[in-house]
Amino acid sequence: MAQVLCQLPQNDDPNLLSRNIPCADAGIYQISPELVLLQSIDFFTPVVDDPYLFGAIAASNALSDVYAMGGKPITAMNMVGFPNCLDIDILTQILCGSTDKVHEAGATVVGGHSIEDEEPKFGLAITGTAHPEQMITTLGCQAGDLLVLTKPLGTGLLTTALKAKVLSEQQIEVALKGMERLNRYASEAMLKIGVSACTDITGFGLIGHALEMAEASQVRLTIHGESLPDYPHAIDMAENGLVPEGRFRNHRHYMPRVTGEEGQDQHIIDLLCDPQTSGGLLISVPAQRLDQLLAALNDAGDQAFIIGEVDSGPAGTMQLI
Repeated sequence: MAQVLCQLPQNDDPNLLSRNIPCADAGIYQISPELVLLQSIDFFTPVVDDPYLFGAIAASNALSDVYAMGGKPITAMNMVGFPNCLDIDILTQILCGSTDKVHEAGATVVGGHSIEDEEPKFGLAITGTAHPEQMITTLGCQAGDLLVLTKPLGTGLLTTALKAKVLSEQQIEVALKGMERLNRYASEAMLKIGVSACTDITGFGLIGHALEMAEASQVRLTIHGESLPDYPHAIDMAENGLVPEGRFRNHRHYMPRVTGEEGQDQHIIDLLCDPQTSGGLLISVPAQRLDQLLAALNDAGDQAFIIGEVDSGPAGTMQLI
């Protein structure tokens, strides 16, 4: 996609603030000195069999980009691809799951668009708001910051196993609850404390989204491989070879900017490159505010894993130790 985007006409609208923020999680458009619009869109094929749960996970995933920027979602629009051979009640349940999650976010579903498709696809376009001075972006990581991740890794491995019928939804219930959980509460916690930078972890895996933040902030990130958290059964699935294709794409594209791979166990690399669905927030926080952030995340009901730190090594790179 980067090869395509670089060939498009340059956008010189001064209100499009995201054009000057490498790897911004959402489009940022300034409406007034006190208000910016945050806009994001995401959709995918089912990751679970339960249609209501699929809708809820898809909504949480789509809302995540706004939360990563410290924004407040206000509206959502559904995007549906649906085969005419399936019972329409399945689509009803998908939309019910999504709508309930959008309402939990305090936002409103304002409409959408549907097409007939050979395979079900569902997602949402989200519009949120933020104050430009309170907005959090991929810029701002400072040497000495600590890196905090708010959800375990391994959803790509587990949903691959689910599709292969090696695991059941009951066996990966912990991961399903993690994917369904909004990043709203973690976002509110980091806003209250004040952090340097943030991104959310989705399809490019921890490796891709972390490197995007490193590139935007012109720093190096150091990741402690043994500190990477994993959902139950994820490592077992990696060791059994149930690895999604996205893991290999992420590895090919991003690993040239990483040092220390040879010193890590294979399952660490699999977790690092695993494409996540509705993953957690990766937060860069000054060391003196770490304890406050951990306490705020705990009070919000979220997890907090310290997985590394920021240093002043080669910009846009990562080292594994």
